[in-house]
Amino acid sequence: MQTRRDLLKSSATIGLAAGVITALPSAVFAKAPIIGQQAASFYRLKLGDYEITALSDGTVKLPMAKIYKNIKETDAETYLDGHFQAGNSETSVNAFLVNTGEQLVLIDAGTGDLMGPALGKLVANIEASGYKTSQIDHVILTHIHADHSGGLVINGRRVFENAILHVNEREEKFWLKADAEAKADKVLGPQIAQAEKCVGPYAQAGKLETFGDNAAPIPGFGSVLRAGHTPGHSGIIVENRGGKIVFWGDIAHGDVLQFDQPEVTVDFDVDQKAAAASRAIAFADAADQKYLVAGAHHAFPGIGHVRRDKTNYDWVPLVYKASY
Repeated sequence: MQTRRDLLKSSATIGLAAGVITALPSAVFAKAPIIGQQAASFYRLKLGDYEITALSDGTVKLPMAKIYKNIKETDAETYLDGHFQAGNSETSVNAFLVNTGEQLVLIDAGTGDLMGPALGKLVANIEASGYKTSQIDHVILTHIHADHSGGLVINGRRVFENAILHVNEREEKFWLKADAEAKADKVLGPQIAQAEKCVGPYAQAGKLETFGDNAAPIPGFGSVLRAGHTPGHSGIIVENRGGKIVFWGDIAHGDVLQFDQPEVTVDFDVDQKAAAASRAIAFADAADQKYLVAGAHHAFPGIGHVRRDKTNYDWVPLVYKASY
């Protein structure tokens, strides 16, 4: 039986607890504000003695079911829905920086100010990663589409002021030496104008060099022609101490559908048939040789392997490492 004394003791305990709670700083119960931004997007790994830094130019929502070709839009949408990518799919735009210890080489240059505020973050992420644009010795483009060359200039001035720009000679001829008919084309014309705007300042400054099919853009860096997406679209090959990575540009758009159906192309392919053929060759080669692949439009950081599976191929992203 609870006595009056017990009741008083219980009441005192409750009162003391309430007092303690009242005395606690009010900040304990404050709501934390929503931050609303991601961390700087760069990721590093080692390839032999080389340091590779994946750099995000941002992401953009694209209606991929409408963009894919050689497949019914409804079938593409159903497939993407099954992979949680229905509607407007979040699409990465990536570039890559290779530090050999002797030179700093950028592969692809993002969009600059050509494709809206969700993109154009390459320079900020280069700086966040500890480098400066003025330190870059060479820029190699897999091809000259705006999401790979747009970041070369700002307000008509070269962003990479000390760098030499390298492109495949087919690519340079197609975009920078186009005839009047090509320039008048409703699809190609605006793209040619963008190419001239982005690459032109380097040519005018004597900072543009071309390389042949399957030739070395610069010593120590190889290339492999993967024509179709554009005429001179090339994978850039880097090897060191037994490690190998191929920066393959736009061989694939996304991480799923084209790996199961390599024959599916995209609206941006200049030559749809050749693009599909190049993709089939690139997938088979990567799967057979098991080297690392870096893609401009795989989910950031865009680096992984290709393996065969029962439905054709599979993209296997690189496992995250907190340090290397």
